Amino acid sequence: MSGGLSGGSEGGRGRTVVTIGVFDGLHLGHQAILARTKARAEGGPCVVMSFDPHPDVVLARGDFRSPPPLTPLGEKRALLKSLGMDRFEVLPFTRELASLEPEAFVDRHLVAPFAPSALVVGDGFALGRGRSGTVERLRTIGETRGFDVEAVPLVMMDGAPVSSTRIRASLGSGRVAEAGRLLGRRYGLAGTVVTGDGRGRELGFPTANLRLHEERLLPADGIYAVLASVAGQEGWHPAAMSIGVRPTFDGQVRTLEVHLLDWSGDLVGRTLAVEFVEWLRPELRFESVAALVAAMAGDVAETRRLLAGAASGPG
Repeated sequence: MSGGLSGGSEGGRGRTVVTIGVFDGLHLGHQAILARTKARAEGGPCVVMSFDPHPDVVLARGDFRSPPPLTPLGEKRALLKSLGMDRFEVLPFTRELASLEPEAFVDRHLVAPFAPSALVVGDGFALGRGRSGTVERLRTIGETRGFDVEAVPLVMMDGAPVSSTRIRASLGSGRVAEAGRLLGRRYGLAGTVVTGDGRGRELGFPTANLRLHEERLLPADGIYAVLASVAGQEGWHPAAMSIGVRPTFDGQVRTLEVHLLDWSGDLVGRTLAVEFVEWLRPELRFESVAALVAAMAGDVAETRRLLAGAASGPG
């Protein structure tokens, strides 16, 4: 799977610069790599090479389950375009690809299609059989193939490297604001509004029930202050969002429900985008419906307070 991202400088090959990585999340560390790629290209084509499925899925032993991605391929492609990249090449990751010697990988997948002047990677990057294609070895390979290799240092925040693993941990414990700082933007998702059971409306807080467009990592179950955007309409609306199984009603299915503040109208069938701003509270089992309604009113009031000064556009 591959293709151009823009109508820019794809055609030239004189100063093509390639970067390689999974780039899940396209967080601040990845953005530093992409910025160096663009700077090294000096107006020439910038090529991003990635893999699907995630290498961990293919190389894992035993009953390993890869977590859903932070950025599905469609979103990744759009983000790469917004960051000034010209081409996005996705290599099918197989055991055969993983077993290639670094020289063979470079000749087949870098030199033949792109003839790059430079390869930009993250610090600690390696490819090929047994991860033997370290930065040092790639530099040696590049000397005979006309490209040099730049390793971009890790981006540090609060004394630790910015990484996809760290962002997953933040989301997994509901720390969406922290995840947003590491990403350099608010974490979000998009889905189609589907018909629910109407319980939110019965309780006085109508919700839009979301079905995700693409599989992606969800934050921990709980209640969140979010910004929501309705397809076909301008602006972002303050909203409270619930992720969970609705334990007060003995629910078994995980649902995504969004209550848009001060909104009226039917959203079923429309696309709704959501960006997470702040964690409000965990999902709880209440002793009565009245206690749940009181908590929901508190959630809405806190959401209104938190988002009173929030940006009106995507973060």
